[in-house]
Amino acid sequence: MTIKENLYNGRILSIDAFRGITILVMIFVNELSGVSNIPQWMKHMPADADAITFVDLVFPAFLFIVGMSVPFAFNARLAKGDPPLIIWKHTLKRSVALIVMGLFMVNAEYGYNEAQMFISPALWAFFAYALPIPIWNKYSKEFPPLWKNVLQYGGMLGFVALYFLYIQENGTMGMTEKWWGILGLIGWAYLFTVVYYWFTNGHLKAMIALFFICVLANSLNLTEGLALREMGWFSFVAGHLTHATLVSTGVIISLLLFDGQNKIAINWKVIGFGLLFFLMGYLLRPYYEVSKIRGTPSWCLYSAGLCTFIYYGLFWLMEVKKRTQWSDFFMPAAANPLLIYILPGIIIYFNKAIGLKVVPAYFNSGLPGILWCAIFSIIMLYLMKVFNKLNIRLHL
Repeated sequence: MTIKENLYNGRILSIDAFRGITILVMIFVNELSGVSNIPQWMKHMPADADAITFVDLVFPAFLFIVGMSVPFAFNARLAKGDPPLIIWKHTLKRSVALIVMGLFMVNAEYGYNEAQMFISPALWAFFAYALPIPIWNKYSKEFPPLWKNVLQYGGMLGFVALYFLYIQENGTMGMTEKWWGILGLIGWAYLFTVVYYWFTNGHLKAMIALFFICVLANSLNLTEGLALREMGWFSFVAGHLTHATLVSTGVIISLLLFDGQNKIAINWKVIGFGLLFFLMGYLLRPYYEVSKIRGTPSWCLYSAGLCTFIYYGLFWLMEVKKRTQWSDFFMPAAANPLLIYILPGIIIYFNKAIGLKVVPAYFNSGLPGILWCAIFSIIMLYLMKVFNKLNIRLHL
């Protein structure tokens, strides 16, 4: 198997910048979810609303970036000479890791019986968020192999122990799949898209076909009265194809921009696809509305259109006009996205476990709460600089 040889190789600063900006906004809105008395446009829209806010766009933007990175990741592995088995194992390992982390993080939020648990739910959650660090840290070549094995396998055993230490509300031991969590949803969408990408050799027309398949499956899954909705396997697959829609659009835009047409000033195909996403979302909106909570086709399509034009603006600024220095501020998050995503949870649950309240109640409401969330996000960004210098980087 060969991916097209003329696919642009090397790191793309505009993709890294988009990832860093998205992660920083994600940290901000995650913190903002616990703040009261803030405008609706700074929160997720309710499930019954036909609307979207910038908060509802953060998760789609990350899925879009995951898709944009797929061709480069495959091209890099093929350039290294990795055989198909190694690539398959890497894909499966990455997907399983995200799904496992997502499940643990969801169960940390709710569904436990605090009275029957051997350790406090806050301490359990702290370990659930912290254990990915020793397991998936990118250890340097100089790091002692013995200690690397101790940390990695010790972390895995820790996850097994956490599973059996978890007591559900009904007194049953072990976790349940309430939903997959953000990381789990990313893992499933990544798996579906990458497996398809592999089998179709990463051809643009095949990826466009996947995009339409995803939109169709999502639409059928949300159409009342269809017998397909009663089939568990179809609802499962279609549910994850909802998010694969956004990953596939990222792949399409990446191929259009970097496959043989490197850094041209105006790419009308990208502009055309961005407009197509908006048009399809507009045409489907009367039937399915726009809802992030319900995962409707119009939400996916409007998000894909917005991500396309936001990224294209970054592409024009950074790849065509070569104005890149401003993006240095966001790069620590771009270089270590998984760690900065889980770090707030580690800090929050550690404080809960030891009974430490760092932030006064004054910062839980209104403008002071918004300002604190912004400051907290920037603190996380600077902490990433420290972790990056210490070579603590999560790599799946």
